Amino acid sequence: MAAQPRNLMQSHQSWTDDLPLCKMCGVGTAPNCVYGPDGKGTESHPNEDGYLRLKTENGCFLYGVFNGYDGCRVTSVASQCLSAELLLGQLNSSHTDNDVRRMLTQAFDVVEKSYFATIGDALAMKAELSNFDSPSQIENPQERLERLKQLEQEVSGGATAVVALILNNKLYIANVGTNRALLCKSSSDGQNQVLQIGRPHSTDNEDELQRLASLGLDSARIRQAGQIGGQSSTRRLGDHRVKNNYNEIDLLSAAKSKPVIAEPEIHGSLSLDSVTGFLLLMSEGLINALESAHGPEQANQEIVAMVAAELAQQTSLEAVAQSVVERVKRLHHDVYVSGRQRATYCSRHEDMTLLIRTLNYPLADGALTPTQGGRIYPVSVPYSNSQSTSKTSVTLSLVMPSQSTLTNGTNTASTLEEGTPTPGSQSPTATLQSTNTQTQSSSSSSGDGSLFRQRGSQAAQPDETGRVPPYVDFSQFYRLWGTDHSDGQSTQGGLGPQ
Repeated sequence: MAAQPRNLMQSHQSWTDDLPLCKMCGVGTAPNCVYGPDGKGTESHPNEDGYLRLKTENGCFLYGVFNGYDGCRVTSVASQCLSAELLLGQLNSSHTDNDVRRMLTQAFDVVEKSYFATIGDALAMKAELSNFDSPSQIENPQERLERLKQLEQEVSGGATAVVALILNNKLYIANVGTNRALLCKSSSDGQNQVLQIGRPHSTDNEDELQRLASLGLDSARIRQAGQIGGQSSTRRLGDHRVKNNYNEIDLLSAAKSKPVIAEPEIHGSLSLDSVTGFLLLMSEGLINALESAHGPEQANQEIVAMVAAELAQQTSLEAVAQSVVERVKRLHHDVYVSGRQRATYCSRHEDMTLLIRTLNYPLADGALTPTQGGRIYPVSVPYSNSQSTSKTSVTLSLVMPSQSTLTNGTNTASTLEEGTPTPGSQSPTATLQSTNTQTQSSSSSSGDGSLFRQRGSQAAQPDETGRVPPYVDFSQFYRLWGTDHSDGQSTQGGLGPQ
């Protein structure tokens, strides 16, 4: 019996080995890291993330990012099964949106069942050896305990997944867990509109807490705990302990049925006709690293600005994705070694994966040096349009240099004091990116596209000192810069209006 599940997975792998890779996307990765007191990092476990980037001859594209934990078995099964269930002739241009959503749901169900089939024999042996009153082939108690430990490692682990399917130039997103999908649409005036598709299935998701409460669980207690079985996700693939033995877990013991599920939340279709931009699929490790370093408020805008900046310089999507991941990794490390306010949140990070799929978005004409380090700070620029008298604003991105400088293509340590602008150093205005970003949820409107076309019909009048009101609001920029470079204390002598 033990060989059958393995043969099944080997068959899935052989069926999908010949599927061509999509060359319109790039993937960047970085392993997990734990920092020591000296700032040096070490890996605490092998990389457990995974990804998909496949296409078919009939114009179907499948992408996925998987965030594994306690091993990579589930990520491997997920990538193999999803490919086999969706790309071997099952999908074609005649399928409706309902057909596609149904097939995506079924594919995730096959992933779950296939994974548990691969560990079925190990679970049965574990149950047998756990009953010390029953006879066993392993009579020595110490050997029995060692074998139980090995079996537990074999059957442990799970994964979260975010999957993107493009069929008939329409986008579908299927999400299980805490990874993230962003769709960035660029307009002709350089405005990048950022759409986060769906919300993470985590212990602070109100819809998920209501679902768990309907099963008889204490949602307030779950929110306070912040984790279920060591993970923040309320939906996940695999993880037999919380799926099969949830009644033995105090937080879940009152549930009427399985509280942690593998059912995907599916969004779409979203038409990609006439869309210029890019799609980002990110693992939880990448998201958490950036949010740990800079807070969650501007994370989507920052990652989109980083990608747009690299797309303007790189000629390879692989280089773009890897450069962005390396930038996040450096930012996270720099915050830790700085000892500043957020350093306590940055003692470690998990595996990081970023998949970028361009949508009619041009790459740079020539190969340039990747952007080195630096934080992307937001500033707010007001605008008005001819059909409205209301005032609003849009976020721009300022890329400030990091603690290192670039000399002849080599990243070298800077000898300048932090937060001390000097003549000849890189200034905020010199690094203003043409990557204006505006973030919205998946249910909000897209606006009228008239940003920056007018500055109002009347010129601003000088005050008694001869100054006019500033057109660009740098207050949030100054606040973030000051927090990062003086632990939130006064920035006297540094940036800011004098």
